Amino acid sequence: MRAHFLGKDPDSQEGQSPTLFATDRTDRVTYIAQGWKVTDSQALADVGPVPQHETLVEIPEDVLKMYARRYMEEGN
Repeated sequence: MRAHFLGKDPDSQEGQSPTLFATDRTDRVTYIAQGWKVTDSQALADVGPVPQHETLVEIPEDVLKMYARRYMEEGN
């Protein structure tokens, strides 16, 4: 599987860049989000248990808009 850069948070500082990548998987469409690890106890309680092999990341809305632009460009 390869990851293709879509964009990063335009307001991020160097080395702290929430980023979105698209993968080239053929069995389903997936994305990789690089973001801030969620450590806030209230947010974690609201979400509930997270399996050991998964994690929660927080990414800015501007990064999600990169997905929306790609989705619209592909005519989905």
